[in-house]
Amino acid sequence: MALSINLEFSGGAELLCGNVKKHDVQLPKQESEWTIRSLLPWICDNIVKERPELFIQGETVRPGILVLINDADWELMGELDYQLEDKDRIVFISTLHGG
Repeated sequence: MALSINLEFSGGAELLCGNVKKHDVQLPKQESEWTIRSLLPWICDNIVKERPELFIQGETVRPGILVLINDADWELMGELDYQLEDKDRIVFISTLHGG
């Protein structure tokens, strides 16, 4: 089953996505369940327009990017292993600012 989720990027993270903060996306059906672990490479391939190395490091988000799942810190939700559900809202907030 395809999943419909909402992705949001802010705090500067939207600059990696063509300066678009909100993305309503349909994730394609796949063999296994969608998790944050499988979502991150999909975001790099489909949403991030430039410098994906500023968004992802290894298989997770770079340090300095806060991840919220339905307004809760992803650390409380299982981080990379959280199984996405229809209508989930995933927010990526960069906490790093140049100066």
